[in-house]
Amino acid sequence: MRVRARQVTCSFTGHRPEKLPWGENESDVRCAELKERLFDAVLAAYDQGYRHFLCGMARGSDFWFCEAVQRLQGIHTDVSLEAVIPFPGQADRWGREDRARYQRLLRRCNYETVVQEEYSPGCMQRRNRYLVDHASLLIAVHDGLPGGTQKTIAYAMRRGIEVLDIPSVCRDSPID
Repeated sequence: MRVRARQVTCSFTGHRPEKLPWGENESDVRCAELKERLFDAVLAAYDQGYRHFLCGMARGSDFWFCEAVQRLQGIHTDVSLEAVIPFPGQADRWGREDRARYQRLLRRCNYETVVQEEYSPGCMQRRNRYLVDHASLLIAVHDGLPGGTQKTIAYAMRRGIEVLDIPSVCRDSPID
């Protein structure tokens, strides 16, 4: 396996569906807009020289980031994608559709890194630290809500990593 340089590596953190205004409804126009803004951010990162992308493979924003990078790979063949998995059973308790989507996305990743072999308290935080420690840019879908995304952003800032914060909803988006 070749070494992937931190200076050309971009990682991601973001909210799960339960923290997003539209929940699981990906047909909501606001979700479609967020997916496009994520792709635009990934494309901008590519234009800035980023070629390797890290994804924590969680439901919601992580899936959309992974899909955006895979879309970029269809345009630029020099892009690689690494799935950073907190433990092998990450998706075991998800619904059938989410597990199938996870497997489809995982099969299209260039690399898989499993942070630890079994679940334990703190394994998600260890995954998030890996994402920050191995990148020089962190793209974040964050609306100021407390939780893992906020902690990951704070850790990145303490480490001097550039953070591109993308709110889940644009000011111009329709509101419920």
